[in-house]
Amino acid sequence: MEPIEVADRLGRWSAGRGPLYLLLAGRLRTLIEDGELSPGTDLPPDRALAKALAVGRGTVVAAYDQLSVEGRVVRRQGSGTRVAGTAVTTTPETTHSPAFLQLLEPDADVVALACAAPQRPPPEVVAAYERILPRLAAMDGDIGYHPNGHPILREAIAARYRARGVPTDPAQILVTGGGQQALSFLARGLLRPGDRVLVEAPTYPGALEVFREVDAVVEGRPIGLGPVGSAALAYIVATWQNPTGTVLSTLERRSLAESAAAHGVPLVDDEVLADLGFPGTDPPPPPLAAFGEGVLSVGSLSKILWGGLRVGWVRGPVAVIDRLARLRAVHDLGGNIPAQLAAADLLPDLDLLRERIVRQRKDCHDLLVAELAARVPEWEVAPVHGGQTLWVRLPRGDGASFAQRALRHGTAILPGIGLDARGGSADHVRISFVASEEDLRTAARRLAEAWRAYEPPARRAPAAPPLAV
Repeated sequence: MEPIEVADRLGRWSAGRGPLYLLLAGRLRTLIEDGELSPGTDLPPDRALAKALAVGRGTVVAAYDQLSVEGRVVRRQGSGTRVAGTAVTTTPETTHSPAFLQLLEPDADVVALACAAPQRPPPEVVAAYERILPRLAAMDGDIGYHPNGHPILREAIAARYRARGVPTDPAQILVTGGGQQALSFLARGLLRPGDRVLVEAPTYPGALEVFREVDAVVEGRPIGLGPVGSAALAYIVATWQNPTGTVLSTLERRSLAESAAAHGVPLVDDEVLADLGFPGTDPPPPPLAAFGEGVLSVGSLSKILWGGLRVGWVRGPVAVIDRLARLRAVHDLGGNIPAQLAAADLLPDLDLLRERIVRQRKDCHDLLVAELAARVPEWEVAPVHGGQTLWVRLPRGDGASFAQRALRHGTAILPGIGLDARGGSADHVRISFVASEEDLRTAARRLAEAWRAYEPPARRAPAAPPLAV
């Protein structure tokens, strides 16, 4: 690793009391423990790092020697200094998830029901931007870099949690560029290659993508996860589960939070869909964070308002938030301030806006359920009471091959097997109902046509038993 890169990661390492070598060793130790300097990483030579840090070579030598005594680095004459442990070489891969490919490869002739997101911003978003313009014009002495997020938005998010019965300080909030980035930071900040992550099967495919991207080992569990054992992380969508639309009960939430805490497993509660309960349904139980101080809550305005408003967040212990903020500073210094100010303007009245939006979502849900019941009555389509997707069981064939057939008929849906870490759910597909009524009717007609033309792939015949000899 180049000296200037290490110097950048060290940050304000010398802003403390005590000998410089101890301060340097302390900051390097933190970078190693946080995984920012991974096992096997070659550290700069003594003289080169000393020059980059503008300190004497003896300071670097003493810091390296201190970490060597602790077993955190290995020093060999002629071979330099490296972080202790075996280097893990991985090859970054691009996403193969159909949900993301829909975004990367849009097609105007395809009704896109693989990625569930609003198709346009509500007028309130535009009005919020108009209201924050004078505040932007009056800004002075603010360079615009806030790795933790703008203080005004962090307080607004904290206030929303307090209103939901979860005492929260702004220091417990990290603002992110949407819920997906929040999950990405959590994966990069808390997981190492080979770490075990517990997820529901099926679950949100974007979460599976970020966990696998850091080479974690993903283990599928039943909906609700059940008792948590030894693992590096547990991930759940407790409210309007993606893709099934289920809601974890109060008792199940308390049991899960207590189980995770007892085993020291960080528990991530993805609340991106938590505000999407339909009118007339009972409000969901309190967030998982109400049952455990160590719970990490992920939220976003993308699903309730608009995906183009790239504002999400993580709520959690201050130590974890600080670690994630350091990670964000390395990536992009901080988020979009106008978007954050607009989000802070919207949050106090979000519940009033939500009432109108979820009424529209329910109408779309009811329309698609009715259309599918009329056109493909043999499908098992379970209505839901919130969220944004239907989890459909096909009576024959498999979701992967049928999704390909549906795409050729101009409709994009998600095969279930890609959402199931256990390799199950092969006979299911996920269909979003977040679309215009016209698109939903068109999609239902095309799916019915695709089903009539669908021929399941032939099953491979079982291998013949070996001949007796």
